[in-house]
Amino acid sequence: MHRFKPLLLAILLAGLSASALAQGYPTKPIRLVVTFPAGGAPDILARLFADKAQLGQPVVVDNVPGAGGNIGADKVAKSPPDGHTLVMGTVGTHSINGSLYQKMPYDMVRDFTPVAHVASAPNLLVVTNDLPVKTVAELIAYLKANPNRLSFGSPGIGTSVHVSGELFKSMTGTTMQHVPYKGRQFAIPDLVGGQIQVMFDNMPSALPMAREGKIRALAQTTAKRSAAAPDVPTVAETVPGFEATTWFAVFAPAGTPKEVVAKVNAEMQRVYKLPDVAGKLETLGLEPWISTPEELARFQAAEIVKWARVVKESGAKAD
Repeated sequence: MHRFKPLLLAILLAGLSASALAQGYPTKPIRLVVTFPAGGAPDILARLFADKAQLGQPVVVDNVPGAGGNIGADKVAKSPPDGHTLVMGTVGTHSINGSLYQKMPYDMVRDFTPVAHVASAPNLLVVTNDLPVKTVAELIAYLKANPNRLSFGSPGIGTSVHVSGELFKSMTGTTMQHVPYKGRQFAIPDLVGGQIQVMFDNMPSALPMAREGKIRALAQTTAKRSAAAPDVPTVAETVPGFEATTWFAVFAPAGTPKEVVAKVNAEMQRVYKLPDVAGKLETLGLEPWISTPEELARFQAAEIVKWARVVKESGAKAD
């Protein structure tokens, strides 16, 4: 029995330390990393939380773009597990990239602690106004008549915007050149100007521009039409079985105490359910689902399997 006393004492002290950390948390500003430049859906979600959070310390949004979100996510994975550094993860950083990149700087599961799923959204298939197509069927016909003539842009390799395009090519038997950018704010001017002609942009980013007439919306990528754009058909209405949903979730570094995770999750539940925040999300085409950490872990596991299959079947590569 005497041999086990030091071990029991260590376990007890560790538990007390985690509890004390949670009670005092946060002791300094919380850094919420967004793995893409400002202006996109993950940035919007992060800033909504930062504006409304009441955790006793400010939440500071830090945009760390690059490598399909891998650079920012890796910084969080390697940060101290004390809850003061979080990441607004995406379907790319936490389910697609592991299959797309031959070498990852982090493990999408082992290096993170799930905090909460925040929202999901369709991608919107949009084209430049000069392209002579107004429907998905017309786009497919144009692509088949003009193989590799068009280019589709994305805010980076491995993003849902990129993989949506690869899935579309695979399921329609068409070809387009992929042009990855360092963020959507660099891709959109080229789309408007005609340097690229097609994009499967996140709906919160693309829908306002389509409504302003700057680009043309052909379809949305979810199985059913979003309430935010009921007049825009789905790709699946022309290409049965097509579905590509983008999602956003907050993760902490692996080893972050459960009590700290629970505190952040509770505040996220409160903020994203505020009437003005929920209304903003709905207007942008974001469907809120503020999950528990356990629900996010199960959801992420299923998404990793799903997107690994899509990447394999599409032949997409991070090259």
